[in-house]
Amino acid sequence: MSLRIGDTAPDFTIATTKGDISLHEWAGDSWVFFFSHPADFTPVCTTEMGRTSQLSAEFAKRNTKPLGLSTDTVAEHVKWIDDVNDTQNTDLQFPIVADADHKVAQTFDMIHPGESTTAAVRSVFIIDPAKKIRLMMTYPMSVGRNFDEILRVIDALQTGDKYKIATPADWTPGDQVIIPPSINDDAAKDIFPQGWTTVRPYLRLTDIPKG
Repeated sequence: MSLRIGDTAPDFTIATTKGDISLHEWAGDSWVFFFSHPADFTPVCTTEMGRTSQLSAEFAKRNTKPLGLSTDTVAEHVKWIDDVNDTQNTDLQFPIVADADHKVAQTFDMIHPGESTTAAVRSVFIIDPAKKIRLMMTYPMSVGRNFDEILRVIDALQTGDKYKIATPADWTPGDQVIIPPSINDDAAKDIFPQGWTTVRPYLRLTDIPKG
């Protein structure tokens, strides 16, 4: 059965480059950026692993733990990390799941036979501290991910949870946000004392409270 947004992320225990981990226990109270790769020692994957490592401080600011996956062994991963560090000028510290038997990739529907029957496509799962899947994105093997967008959606999800808002197209932190239609004007007065602009009854824009 396919996973959907709002589902609890399936737990698993598996070997990684940082030892055996169980997803839910390892995640703890953090968000998780879980992302898959077709194979070690491949060009696009090397740049993506490097970029994730370079952005380690940005993920940490968002209380988010990166977790990579490739359908290779721990020994291969460890050798590959040396290449990633050397070619991408970084020091990769997050764990990479060793999924040579495709157990986790199959559970998370990362194997798409139209692309490959043995390698995972570029899947992204954003998982919140309650272990709920909040976002899913899937890229083909030939296209590297946009990490600005990955950080943006984490910001949008966390901002929405904190302030009970939705975010408009192309939103970035600092932009106005949307008051959801489920909150009527009377309730909105208490939640959004800063006020709002009514573009349409269903489209009300407001600023994030300061501080």
